[in-house]
Amino acid sequence: QVQLVESGGGLVQAGGSLRLSCAASGRTSSTNAMGWFRRTPGKEREFVAAIRWSGGSTAYADSVKGRFTISRDNAKNTVFLQMNNLKPEDTAVYYCAAGLLGSFSSYYNNQNYNYWGQGTQVTVSS
Repeated sequence: QVQLVESGGGLVQAGGSLRLSCAASGRTSSTNAMGWFRRTPGKEREFVAAIRWSGGSTAYADSVKGRFTISRDNAKNTVFLQMNNLKPEDTAVYYCAAGLLGSFSSYYNNQNYNYWGQGTQVTVSS
């Protein structure tokens, strides 16, 4: 099992920044990638970004490219999501996820991730 704990959410004005963290523990060796997803009421969980533990290749949703940056600290089993120039439409509960992913295209599908955190609320006011 892998446990994931997110932190760093909060309330920020449009144009501001937040940094989310996700600390992984347990059998992290059973995973090779981490991702961030978000969900707003009445909508499906939406892919935001993902990163491989080894090599650090990344993927981003078009809606966050150029504003969000995903990074990792392998020594601490922690993944970060730096969110800049936040917009009201970024308001959501953000979840981190871990899995053993195959091809690059698999990053985007939440069903490919085996482990999920509890989520952290991000609210962007206009």
